[in-house]
Amino acid sequence: MPAYKVSITQAAERDIWECIKYISRDDTAAAGIWLDEILGRIGSLEKYPSRAPRIPESCGPRGYFRHLVMGKYRIVFRIEGKTVFIVRVIHAARLLDLNER
Repeated sequence: MPAYKVSITQAAERDIWECIKYISRDDTAAAGIWLDEILGRIGSLEKYPSRAPRIPESCGPRGYFRHLVMGKYRIVFRIEGKTVFIVRVIHAARLLDLNER
């Protein structure tokens, strides 16, 4: 049984679909593989999300943000009680914008 519930924000959902559209321009199969991998990583946060490092530049009123890195992508999230909120999924070359749109 999972110790944490994982919730994906609308901003993170948009990020994921933007990444899929971008990747599928060159290779639709690769986009499907990437989606499976990113969802697997997100799902892994149901257990021990605090294993991921804090992002030093992102301490805000809701506490620290953490991230998992998957290749060139970052899964940015925060932990509130027993819920993990995925706030962004971005290419590592992009600037981090934690405003949840």
